Amino acid sequence: MFTSDIREQEILDYFKAILGVERVLTDRESLQQAGSDHTEDLVFLPEIVLQAQTTEEVSRILAYCNEHRLVITPRGAGTGLSGGCLPVQGSIVLDMRRMNQILEIDSENFQVTVEPGVITEVLQNAVQEHGLFYPVDPASKGSCFIGGNVAENSGGARALKYGVVKDYVLNLEIVLPDGSVMWTGANTLKNATGYNLTQLIVGSEGTLAVITKIVLKLLPQPTKDLLILVPFYSAEEACRAVNKVFLAGYDPSALEFMERDAILAAQKFIDDYSIPVPEEIQAHLLIEVNGNEETYLMQEIEGIVQVLEQFNTGEVLFADNQNDKDKLWRLRRVTGEAAKGSSVYKEEDTVVPRAKLPQLLAKVKALGKEYGFDSICYGHAGDGNLHVNIVKNNMPEDAWHNELPKAIRELFLYTKSLGGTLSGEHGIGYVQKQYMDIAFSAVALELMRQIKKVFDPNDILNPGKILPG
Repeated sequence: MFTSDIREQEILDYFKAILGVERVLTDRESLQQAGSDHTEDLVFLPEIVLQAQTTEEVSRILAYCNEHRLVITPRGAGTGLSGGCLPVQGSIVLDMRRMNQILEIDSENFQVTVEPGVITEVLQNAVQEHGLFYPVDPASKGSCFIGGNVAENSGGARALKYGVVKDYVLNLEIVLPDGSVMWTGANTLKNATGYNLTQLIVGSEGTLAVITKIVLKLLPQPTKDLLILVPFYSAEEACRAVNKVFLAGYDPSALEFMERDAILAAQKFIDDYSIPVPEEIQAHLLIEVNGNEETYLMQEIEGIVQVLEQFNTGEVLFADNQNDKDKLWRLRRVTGEAAKGSSVYKEEDTVVPRAKLPQLLAKVKALGKEYGFDSICYGHAGDGNLHVNIVKNNMPEDAWHNELPKAIRELFLYTKSLGGTLSGEHGIGYVQKQYMDIAFSAVALELMRQIKKVFDPNDILNPGKILPG
């Protein structure tokens, strides 16, 4: 409910005057949609959904909310996995879907300026027409918004070679909680001018400011790629093989891990069993190389296969046409959605130095035996990012709610001991904040609280996220 003394009708009248009646939503269907994302089965209904279309509208909305102490939660496409856009305190959701324009593609300077509601794959396709490449490719790239990607510092399969969102954001137009509008940096490849406010906003999950324009660095578009699927008789051996590829001097553009249950769930989800998964196969690595010289890429993929021959593998599947490549990538990209559809679930986004990946996987399975849960594991093995889907199946309710958090804390403590951390690309949001004391000291957490207070002294913008307590 609204915590402000101002009457609800007065609030509605103000926003309708700014946005028009059609962009101030209070119907049950809109509130229900805005109250959930892809995080577990959590739902928090807001009172109002506002659909802004310009920076000026966002500014006026935030200034009003700040003046009257109205909590407001920015929302993109709602594909998040940590509850970052959930309106946990109700009140208002600021829906950014109407700010969906690609404002400028600067081919000479390899840059693009976009609004936050642009779908990531739409952006990629648009710049590709100019021979340019935006490589960050979350599994949900066909539906997620670039603004949400920036807010979460998203990654994806090709983060291995090309990096994550933070490596491409040059400048941001933001609106502060008091309605002030500012740019955080400059549209230059180098910038050593003052504190790096741009990178502070990237990954801040909508807790410090609302992003209204984004300037991204682009690359030349690679013209060739090769893709193989390598089956392993042991999941841990598949994890051990990952680092050997890099130690041999190879630089794949993607190196993905899927254990047996993950690929079977994906096949069932899309009803496509054309890729055989023999009973004895326990995991697969999906490996891509890309560039512009096919001869060189063929040498590279053959070298990678030779490295993997020292392990106990099955027959390597080479995707020799675009249809086969698309089929393999679809299988990998739906894995998360397939795992979630199999049962009530919790997903952990653990990340460790990649040489420690076998130990991490072994710990997940050991904890499962100890606490009585099943898990489906997959992820970006090349950068040590393991997605652990803990599925409820037949786990008793009491154990699910009371014992499982102990197992998750134990997993995160072990992850930290390996030199890793809580999240590689999904963010902390609402569901992981209780574990932040594992990743950071009390001093570091207090510093983050003070940063939040400087930006948002009245705590109106996406409260209840990231920081514990």
